[in-house]
Amino acid sequence: MALRNIAALVLFVMMVLCGACSGAVYRVGDSDGWTSRGLVDYNKWASTKDFHVGDTLMFAYNNQFHNVMQVSDQDFQSCNATSAFATYTSGSDTVTRKRPGHYYFLCGAPGHCQAGQKVDIKVTLPVPESMIQSPSPSPYGSSSPSVSHPEEMSPSSTLSSASTLNSSKPGFAATAFVLGLLRFVF
Repeated sequence: MALRNIAALVLFVMMVLCGACSGAVYRVGDSDGWTSRGLVDYNKWASTKDFHVGDTLMFAYNNQFHNVMQVSDQDFQSCNATSAFATYTSGSDTVTRKRPGHYYFLCGAPGHCQAGQKVDIKVTLPVPESMIQSPSPSPYGSSSPSVSHPEEMSPSSTLSSASTLNSSKPGFAATAFVLGLLRFVF
């Protein structure tokens, strides 16, 4: 009985770890990072991404000049940094989103938000791959081959060099390994 409880606990932990590994890591502003120099339109940057629960935002910046503040929608719109929910000041901050919704971040240094150093992140629940429809087969006799255009792919389905890292496969591999071991226990 104790062995069965241990096996169930191991399975549960592996499933939790698998879920934790499934999020992507986005470096806000890609290679330009979090800056007020006008190099990045952060809302345009965010609009090209597909953020899901479990994804992590990484803010990289010079902490002598910038910070990251999570604020309400109203404070985001007015660039009011006086009532932030959270303030980050390390210069290399990571924030993992655990629930769907809009998350608003801005730099609290004077004038930086007004200069565009703010971002609205919309986080959604991930759609299981099993629910994504496959493309319809071509009609019989169709002579035009299907062509994949990279610019038509969703940002979350492509891996850019600096902005997104996804480590879901190791989590699934570990879960499969533990499930294989459990076959021998029972």
